[in-house]
Amino acid sequence: MNNLKTSDFDFDLPQDLIAQQAAEPRDAARLLRVTPAATAHHHVRDLPDLLRAGDVLVMNDTRVIPARLYGWRGAVKVEILLHKKQGLSSWLAFARPGKRLRVGDTVIFGNDFAAEIVEKHEGGEILLRFNVEDTAVVPFLHRYGEPPLPPYIKRDAGTARSDVSRYQTIYAARDGAVAAPTAGLHFTPDLLQRLSAKGVERVTVTLHVGAGTFLPVKVDNIADHVMHSEYGEISPEAAGAINKAKREGRRIIAVGTTSLRVIESAADENGVVYPFAAETAIFITPGYKFRAIDALMTNFHLPQSTLFMLVSAFMGLDRMRAVYACAIKEKYRFYSYGDTSLLERS
Repeated sequence: MNNLKTSDFDFDLPQDLIAQQAAEPRDAARLLRVTPAATAHHHVRDLPDLLRAGDVLVMNDTRVIPARLYGWRGAVKVEILLHKKQGLSSWLAFARPGKRLRVGDTVIFGNDFAAEIVEKHEGGEILLRFNVEDTAVVPFLHRYGEPPLPPYIKRDAGTARSDVSRYQTIYAARDGAVAAPTAGLHFTPDLLQRLSAKGVERVTVTLHVGAGTFLPVKVDNIADHVMHSEYGEISPEAAGAINKAKREGRRIIAVGTTSLRVIESAADENGVVYPFAAETAIFITPGYKFRAIDALMTNFHLPQSTLFMLVSAFMGLDRMRAVYACAIKEKYRFYSYGDTSLLERS
């Protein structure tokens, strides 16, 4: 990691560029195409003209669950953000006010839905065990929970009804994420149809995005940062399709950093991707040798974040500093509901 500092990845971002609403329609979002030598301004709907026949888009099919809950411990109102499934009916979570909660306390969300605090961990995490069967937890979340919008999307009256569908990709299929794979939010049925007509292939993988994706890097030297882990899966069919494309010299394009991270976790040094079903805590920073991914579609990320470190590893730190300066000058919208980029390595 070349002893890089967290401060090396800082930049000034005007607050008014943090998107509070998503573009409508989805593919109306702007897209900044980036190569090692040039940038060009487009919209997501232009993708069929920007990609090549034979390109493979790798898309994360995780589905965001209503992971934010409001309940009561006695007279104290408690906000719970589920973080990661741990076992039968058990989830790691963040809680507010966490300091007032004790092991053994019960938080009640409804007449038939509650959870006991089993453990308290450093960093504010708690372990909850729900009072329903494991397979019933997600249906109860749909009854009592709401989409876990990122902290930088402000809603005065709580999560809006439109967020329920908008903070979800149209191809989401597998429950488990507590944050959306946001590059995928830009796709529409019409865009997918036009990409298929162009000859662009699609492969789905799964990475259940955790709330840790929003956690700041709190160390000065990035080599000291402990990355959160997330559960990912790649089917034998998906791995086979990616490997076939690579043998034929076709490009593998990750839709989002989550797709990139699970593919790179499953690839060997020769770029061969293997079936995968495990936790990954891969932390990609400048100096990393990419194994399988040729291009990346990704939104614009927070200063000093692990995701800005990842894109800096992909294109070079100096290049991405210049790209983000361009995006800010041209008033691209940042973060989950913002615009996107297409990063193409030489």
